[in-house]
Amino acid sequence: MPVLLLEGLLLVALISIAVSIIFEKNLLACTIIYCGFSFGAMLLYIIVGAADVAFTEAVIGTISTVYFVIAIKSINRRCK
Repeated sequence: MPVLLLEGLLLVALISIAVSIIFEKNLLACTIIYCGFSFGAMLLYIIVGAADVAFTEAVIGTISTVYFVIAIKSINRRCK
């Protein structure tokens, strides 16, 4: 029973993280929140016993977060 409770809490956390990504205005904050989503998904995959999928999620989440931050930092935005 505790595993089901932990899975449920992680699913609720992932849903709330996804909603916060949708409503966030700052792109860098969205990227950091996305990193948290990827970590939560990785934890969920580990709990359900899919270690290979968890490893893939960790690698893809890390690489995409780094690429997103580089892309956001390279954008030249000027306020008018």
